[in-house]
Amino acid sequence: MTASADVISSPANPRVKAAVRLRDRREREETGLTLVDGGRELLRALAQSVEVDHAFVSTELVVGADASAALDALQRVGASLIEVSPAVLAKVAFGDRSDGLVAVIRTPPVALEGLASGMHPLVVVVEALEKPGNLGAIMRTADAVGASAVIAADPRTDVFNPNAIRASVGTIFSVPLAVATASQVLDWLVGHGVTAMAARVDAPQAYGEVDLGGPIAIVLGSEAGGLTSTWNDPRVRPVRIPMLGAADSLNVSVAAAILLFEARRQRSPGAAQRP
Repeated sequence: MTASADVISSPANPRVKAAVRLRDRREREETGLTLVDGGRELLRALAQSVEVDHAFVSTELVVGADASAALDALQRVGASLIEVSPAVLAKVAFGDRSDGLVAVIRTPPVALEGLASGMHPLVVVVEALEKPGNLGAIMRTADAVGASAVIAADPRTDVFNPNAIRASVGTIFSVPLAVATASQVLDWLVGHGVTAMAARVDAPQAYGEVDLGGPIAIVLGSEAGGLTSTWNDPRVRPVRIPMLGAADSLNVSVAAAILLFEARRQRSPGAAQRP
């Protein structure tokens, strides 16, 4: 392993302190760096040629298959590896599960213009999302259904928050991701011939009554406030998830899963399409 000769055992080491500061959103945004914690997550980042600035390694903790494969992959790309003690790695790591590896990476570009639209795209739009764990869960579902892209409209968290990366189990690197304002997103959808399907509790039609097989975007609002007035536009089609109990809404990642898997079902060969 290409690493420093001595094992760093002090959390006061300047590189360790710099990595710890990446727990703060402002530091991530100012430096363009973030943390990737875990073997699976690192493998998926490296598979998409994400640039690794450097990685912290505690060799005695690298025991799982994913962690070993990630370490091998880091060595193949010539990443700078820094050997640290388990205690120091715990200071840098974001999750409570340790694979012995934490990488500092350059965050990938998220320009809306970088997205490509296919013949029948299935896009996920999440507006004003606050919780990185929900974003990660939505990325994981988007990956599972083969969604074309996820777009964060006016997010209230940085999309490459380490918690979002961990919650997505690294799929945040494999599903195309963009960030823009809500009005920019709506204009982009309309310009690319994609129908925006906005999830609203008061929509006249339930999601199972509409055709989700064409070029569509599932649009979901924030956990607290729902969708803003941008999505009251006549070019947007509202749909609802029927609620039969006392609650009038679902967790946003659960709502995304329901709608996306119905869209995937309708897109499957031989599936009956709704009018």
